Amino acid sequence: DGKASSVTTKTISINGECRSGDDADVIIVGAGVAGAALAHTLGKDGRTVLVIERDLTEPDRIVGELLQPGGYLKLIELGLEDCVEDIDAQRVFGYALFKDGKDTRLSYPLEKLQADVAGRSFHNGRFIQRMREKASSLPNVQLKQGTVSSLLEDNGTIKGVMYKTKTGELTKAYAPLTVVCDGCFSNLRSSLCNPQVDVPSCFVGLILENCQLPYENHGHVILADPSPILFYRISSTEIRCLVDVPGQKVPSLSNGDLSKYLKTFVAPQIPPELQEAFVTTVDKGNIRTMPNRSMAAAPYPTPGALLMGDAFNMRHPLTGGGMTVALSDIVVLRNLLMPLRDLHDSYTLCNYLESFYTLRKPVASTINTLAGALYKVFSASPDEARQEMREACFDYLSLGGVFSNGPISLLSGLNPRPLSLVVHFFAVAIYGVGRLLLPFPSPKRMWIGARLISGASGIIFPIIKAEGIRQMFFPATVPAYYRAPPTQ
Repeated sequence: DGKASSVTTKTISINGECRSGDDADVIIVGAGVAGAALAHTLGKDGRTVLVIERDLTEPDRIVGELLQPGGYLKLIELGLEDCVEDIDAQRVFGYALFKDGKDTRLSYPLEKLQADVAGRSFHNGRFIQRMREKASSLPNVQLKQGTVSSLLEDNGTIKGVMYKTKTGELTKAYAPLTVVCDGCFSNLRSSLCNPQVDVPSCFVGLILENCQLPYENHGHVILADPSPILFYRISSTEIRCLVDVPGQKVPSLSNGDLSKYLKTFVAPQIPPELQEAFVTTVDKGNIRTMPNRSMAAAPYPTPGALLMGDAFNMRHPLTGGGMTVALSDIVVLRNLLMPLRDLHDSYTLCNYLESFYTLRKPVASTINTLAGALYKVFSASPDEARQEMREACFDYLSLGGVFSNGPISLLSGLNPRPLSLVVHFFAVAIYGVGRLLLPFPSPKRMWIGARLISGASGIIFPIIKAEGIRQMFFPATVPAYYRAPPTQ
């Protein structure tokens, strides 16, 4: 292994070297939300699983703290619902929207679901540790601390991974299937997909202590200038605040610019009952920042390997949909792998698993498209047509009934229907145009209305195109949709 230590590429060839037996049925790179949940799921199905994670101590992140009700239903399906217990997780029943001194409350449509189904908000690290414990409690799942430097490839097929152990020793591990879920900073994804990562904005994260939210058990979205501010409870005493800052740079923390920006520009825009706690927290200086990434799923089908989680697909975190997409993907993958006993025929398996990319689309594309579109609509703009769209969106949701239930069931992951999303999105635009033209349309208002419709199209259609129009709206016409399990 001496030569291999100098390898810097993400995939290295093993030239068909001889080896006896595999280390596992499946190797999972990364034990975050996706990796830990997948390890438990495959382990429960009787597979031997080796999970390699760079750092097994409790993560401390400012995202991955809100699980939508649709994601909680997937946790139940995977038998992981007890991972939100004993971590002081808070139930979430909907959202409150604030704009220019007005506010409206939007509830998740949970009436027909069992009593414990709701969103959950929590410390991301506590949730991940619970899932890691649950996975490693299975005798056939092994969690190892190590840094994977490359995938091992033989004639175009991934055979396993090369990783550095805790003690610094370079080791190889082999399996017929390697699942890469090493998160948003993935250093392995470039050999399995074409990563077009977009960074529309950054989050500035704070934790407010011992104060009350205007609407307890609800996420709070403030339609501020220049872009949204979020508040939600992550424990019985702590409220997470995320201030969105457009672009890839935030004001400097070290020279005090960021504190000044938060206190003079952001604080006056947040609900009065949170302002004092917000300013106190800024003064304490425990401020974290993180770039928000979005990346459409564009994998190269690769025999022996699969991408999952944030390594595979990301969307703006405004709507808190990332964990719901990851857990939903795991359910799809589990159902596809269930009839297979042997994973060794990598080409046949790769061909069969192409249906994964289509079957995941209803949930993933709905949540991804909504996140991208809402972020653009909720952000302030000097353009009059965009201002009208933002105003129309707030007022449309404030109408209640079907007008708020439809969009909120899409956002919550409870209604993964892309067509419903497009209908509501354009209903908002038409509602905005209707308000402009009533009672008396003037040429100027008609022109703004036309620009509003064209602006709405310019927001949603590029996102839909990136997701794949055919897979999103006509999945049954995609040949991979009907792949039968390989006979064994």
